[in-house]
Amino acid sequence: MIDSITGKLKKKSPTFVVLDVNGVRLRVHISVSTYERLPAVGSQAEVLTYLHVREDILDLYGFSHEEQRDMFMLLIGISGIGPRSAMGIMSGASVAEFKKRIIAGDVKSLTVIPGIGTKTAKRIIIELKEKFVTEKDEDMSVIFGSDDVPDDMKDAVEALISLGYKRAKAHAAMKKLEKAGELTGTVEVLIKKALAKM
Repeated sequence: MIDSITGKLKKKSPTFVVLDVNGVRLRVHISVSTYERLPAVGSQAEVLTYLHVREDILDLYGFSHEEQRDMFMLLIGISGIGPRSAMGIMSGASVAEFKKRIIAGDVKSLTVIPGIGTKTAKRIIIELKEKFVTEKDEDMSVIFGSDDVPDDMKDAVEALISLGYKRAKAHAAMKKLEKAGELTGTVEVLIKKALAKM
């Protein structure tokens, strides 16, 4: 795999760049967010890369930082999403914003991104949500729309996970309790209520 390319920036557009590497000019597909981070034409530039190889194709895809490339790799691992589609999707939202929409299970906001229909949005959420929902408090903040998530709620989620439930399912149960106005009581009470919603 070609991990990165450094060369003189000969041409740039929101969808591709041309880099001159010791007299060899390479065309690299990029997203809008990568384009926005590029220096002026004529400057030295480095892009992280992914080489897509098929029987009749050798395409280079470029990224301004590792997080973009990681997201790209996750997207092309989903059935029905190829490299071009993944680049289009990544041009529609920042990596952080895209993750928030997936964690929140927000199908509607995902379909606003060009290249994502309802079926694709649901598939992306199913495939990636569990990967993005970690033990970090900020993930619960995204789901519950507040930076001040009560400790009892966090403890209840961890207890449900220890019982064998997936984190996403535990969060979904807490979200149901919140919508029903039942997000009250001790950790034990919250666990019982959540189990009733699962």
